[in-house]
Amino acid sequence: MFSDQLLDAMNEQMKNEFLSGYLYLAMAGYFEHEDLPGIANWMRVQALEELTHGEKFFNFICEAGGRSDLRAIDAPQNDYASPLDCFVYSLNHEKFVTDRINNLMDMARDERNHAAQIFLQWFVTEQVEEEASFGLILKKLERIGDDGNGLLRLDEELAQRVFVPPTAAE
Repeated sequence: MFSDQLLDAMNEQMKNEFLSGYLYLAMAGYFEHEDLPGIANWMRVQALEELTHGEKFFNFICEAGGRSDLRAIDAPQNDYASPLDCFVYSLNHEKFVTDRINNLMDMARDERNHAAQIFLQWFVTEQVEEEASFGLILKKLERIGDDGNGLLRLDEELAQRVFVPPTAAE
C-alpha cells in the first residue's frame, strides 16, 4: 500500500510526532522550574496530544500493511531565556511540523494513495489549530511583556487545560 518513499516519510513523521511530545514535556519541566505550574500543565497536555499523534501514525502504518520503524529521538532543548522565548520556539516547531505534514500530503497525492490522503487530512486540519493555539499564547505573552501579574493570570488560565483522549473516529 505504501511506496518505499512514502513509508519512509510516514515513519519519519511518526518520529517527529513523538519528538514533539518529548519537546513539550521538556518545556513543562522548564515551566515547573520557573514556578508556572499552569503553563507546565498546558505543556503536559500538549505532550500527551503529540504522543497520541505519534501513535496514530504507528497504527495507520501497521493497519495499511507497512512496517513501523521507530527511530531515535534527539534530546530536546530544556532551557529558555523566558516564557516568550519558549513559545516562539514552540510556534516555530509547529510550523516545521505543518511543513512536514503538507509534504506528506503532497507525496500521498502524487502517488494517488487515497487512504494516506484521508488519514493525513486530519493532521492538516490539526496543524491549523496547533499553530493558532501557540500563536494566541505567544501574542498574549508579547502583550504581557514584563508584567508579572499578567504572567500569573496567563498561568492560571492555562492551568485549566485538560487532556481529552481522541475518540475512535478521530
